[in-house]
This record gives sequence, structure tokens and C-alpha cells, in this order.
Amino acid sequence: MTATILALAAASFFGIGLVLTQFGLRYVAPLSGAALSIPSFTLLFIAASPFLLRHETVVWSAVPIFAAVGLVFPAMITMLTFAGNRALGPVVTGALGNLAPLFAVTLAVILLHEPLSPFQFAGLIVIVAGVVAITVTRPQDMRNWRSWALLLPLGAAAIRGFIQPVIKLGLEEWPSPIAAGFVGYIFSSLTVLVGAKLYSGRFIADAPVRGIVWFIGIGLVNGVATLLLYAALGNGPVALVAPLVATYPLMTVVLSALILGKSERGVRLALAVALTVGGVVLLLVG
Repeated sequence: MTATILALAAASFFGIGLVLTQFGLRYVAPLSGAALSIPSFTLLFIAASPFLLRHETVVWSAVPIFAAVGLVFPAMITMLTFAGNRALGPVVTGALGNLAPLFAVTLAVILLHEPLSPFQFAGLIVIVAGVVAITVTRPQDMRNWRSWALLLPLGAAAIRGFIQPVIKLGLEEWPSPIAAGFVGYIFSSLTVLVGAKLYSGRFIADAPVRGIVWFIGIGLVNGVATLLLYAALGNGPVALVAPLVATYPLMTVVLSALILGKSERGVRLALAVALTVGGVVLLLVG
């Protein structure tokens, strides 16, 4: 139950972050925004680390695992998603990005030898179907599926899925989500800053104050979401956590209706909600 609550909380915060990003992108480009948001949370983390980590004993065998995760999550995923969004549009990018739980559970079964009951497998498939139903709106939106650029969102989904069992592996060595997030965010900041420098010639974008403020806030929200994800993985199996976290697009739809006044109505939304809730029930039963 603890893992379920933490995973759903992580999904909620990821959903909030996506909605707030729409405000920040009015002033700052996506990659430049990532170079603002991720380091912002890292600086806050560093400032709070004497209090958050004061009772921790460093387990050096886990540090390389958390560092390797940080090099790609969330920094590399942000870059691949940005490139995929530009090449394919948000519909195809979002639909393929929602395949992350399939990668996560597959690797967890192979690497961590996690058991996967028939109910859990069915719940995983149903949740993915429900999330895809939210993302894919019109048949004509799928015209870009035959393209090499499909490797971009597929790569992001694979990374997002594969890092979750790796995080779980690191947490078995050092069961501290705070330490995992601390190490990961330091290395993720390095990745995104170097990416921004290579792309735009600047480590930090020359952005208006409003854009900077928005992305600092987005960084805090996404940082909390990431820590909740780590905590969920520390308390439950990947086969449970990954599909629950993947429900964040449903959270985004609800929050967009409340905050932005954008509502997705009709049979498609009802079907997506029914599939997602049904999938969660199957996971919990399994």
C-alpha cells in the first residue's frame, strides 16, 4: 500500500509538472528550460543535504549506480522527448513514451527476478492501453509513425523504463531514496547543462524573469516527483510501481481541465479512465 500511494503521488506531481511546463514554454525553449529546472532543484538539494543526509552512511557500491541513472534521468529523457516532439509532434511522442512500463517490467523480471502474476501482466497492458487512449486523439495524428525519428520517443521510453529496475538495484545496496536522488540530480544537472551548451552555446538560457521563475517552480515539482518515484521503488516491486507512475497523463488531463480550462470529453476519455482504473485494480489484486 505504501508503494501504491507513493507511486500515485509521483504520477500526480509528474502530471502537475507537465501542466506547469506549458506556462514556462511561453518564455523559454524546452532544452533551455530543462537547464534551468534540473539545476535549480539540484542547488536546493545541495543546500538541504546536511539536514537530509545527516544520518546517512555512504554505501559506495551504490553511488556509481545512482550516478549512472542521473546521467540519463531526467536529463537525457528531456532531450530525447524534446527532439521527438519537434520531429513527430506531441501525439506520437506521447503515445510511444507511454510504453515505458513494458520496458521497466521486462527488465525487472530479467534483472531482479521479480515475479509477475497473470493479474499484474494484465493490469500492465490495460494501464498502457488506457494511457495511450488518452494520448492518441485522431487517426490522422498517426501519419508520422513511419519514420526514423520514432527512435527518439522509443529511446526515451526505453530509458525511462530501464532506469527504474536499475534504481531498484541501487536501492537494494543503499536503501535511501534521498541519497539516490541527491547523487542522481547532481549528474543529471551536468548532463543537461552540457546539452544546453552544445545546443545553444550557453549553459543557462538568456530568458525573461517570468520564464526563469516558472522553470524553477517546475524543477521543484519534478524533483519531488522523482523523489517519490525513488521512494515508491524502495517500498515495492517495479511491476507495481512502473505502471502506476505511467498513469501521469491521466493526471495531466484532469489538471489541464482544472488549471488551463482544457478538457478532453467524450467516449475516449471515459474509456481511458475505465481502462486505467481497471488496470490499477488488477495490479493491486495481483
